[in-house]
Amino acid sequence: MKSQDTPFVGGPLDGRVLPVLLGLTGHPPKTYRVPVPDADGGPPTVLVYRRVPAGPPGRFGLHPGWKYTYDPEGDLGGRQRWPWPKPRTRTGGTPHGDGPDTTTG
Repeated sequence: MKSQDTPFVGGPLDGRVLPVLLGLTGHPPKTYRVPVPDADGGPPTVLVYRRVPAGPPGRFGLHPGWKYTYDPEGDLGGRQRWPWPKPRTRTGGTPHGDGPDTTTG
């Protein structure tokens, strides 16, 4: 697997450059979570970093890479899964919607 040296900005990892594994698209993950063990033996604290472009696009519209910025309120999971109402599903009929509509409401 490929990795890319990625800088971290803010938080406890500020100024560090760590190798981050790249995904199938060649980009690092959108969120990077670092578990920090508790000194008293309690549950670990999880530091959350979000991926952002490292700078403005260059001359040909290509971005110069990625960096991670510290997210102090990173307990939300990183994304909303359904910001709009979910579509109703059909319980009968064919997959193309040719069957009877059995939804309620």
